[in-house]
Amino acid sequence: MPDLRPVAITLGDAAGIGPEIIAKAFASHPQATQGCVVFGDARVMAQAVQALPQAASLTFTVINDLAHALHAPSGVIPLWQVGKLDVLPPLGQVSAASGRLAADCVRTAAQAALRGQVQAVVTAPLNKTALAAGGEDFPGHTELLQDLAATHLGVPVDQLPVRMMLANQELRTVLVSIHVSLRQAIEAVTVENVLQTLRIAHASLRNLMGREEIDILAPAIAQACAMGMDVSGPYPPDTVFMRARASHGQADAIDAVVAMYHDQGLIPVKYLGLSQGVNVTLGLPFVRTSPDHGTAYDIAGLGVADPASLLAALHMARGLAVKTN
Repeated sequence: MPDLRPVAITLGDAAGIGPEIIAKAFASHPQATQGCVVFGDARVMAQAVQALPQAASLTFTVINDLAHALHAPSGVIPLWQVGKLDVLPPLGQVSAASGRLAADCVRTAAQAALRGQVQAVVTAPLNKTALAAGGEDFPGHTELLQDLAATHLGVPVDQLPVRMMLANQELRTVLVSIHVSLRQAIEAVTVENVLQTLRIAHASLRNLMGREEIDILAPAIAQACAMGMDVSGPYPPDTVFMRARASHGQADAIDAVVAMYHDQGLIPVKYLGLSQGVNVTLGLPFVRTSPDHGTAYDIAGLGVADPASLLAALHMARGLAVKTN
């Protein structure tokens, strides 16, 4: 049965390229964006649409029922109004107002997902400095979403562990640690953390592999196998990504690589190209994906931002939602 709920797209930072790539995606890929609803601000979206020659025929409509997003005609962006900006923030600059709005959009969309009103959440990029300037204590999407989900479920945050997965059409990489120093990343490579990563990835993908130092990883892998997971390794990091890429689509393919720290996992994925990269948060009680790039303040408002990664995030969100639901 098809999922008859919309996909939520959050505005991202109003001073960055988020609104622009959203407008471009709706203008150039109406089939891919059919059934999506933007959680954002009408004035920000109007500015983005008006700045794009290719979106001249594009309009938007503010809706008060999320189900209405499923019936919006081609060329119309369904918008769920979040808050209200008194003044449009200047493009390409850090702004407390855009940081607050970006966080509010994420919260509103995530709460809709937790209530079962949307099938997935795709988040346009936000800026961590703007987020902090807006009074947020969270360094990014992952921690904010984890806190919201834990509160909704009535459990402490540490009882809802999440992991970052970076993926494209050829590779999937799940990270044991995320934005920490290299020393902290090394300290995070424990049997407990690696096993927890394997369990989260296995629950999300139903099939993966792990790697790194035998004295730490081997026990975690053995325990994972004893739990019924199809896990193998550890493998040398300089060859495993090539093997995972080469086996893509084959019967004995490696579905995902578990990397020990942020750069180890992201470098090979990003080397294959940012345009198709997708960031997925594993462990949440709903599907969340995002483009694998930032707010790109340097090109905001120039009309040159590429919506390909956003479209890839939409495609992956729908695929994961079907498997999850």
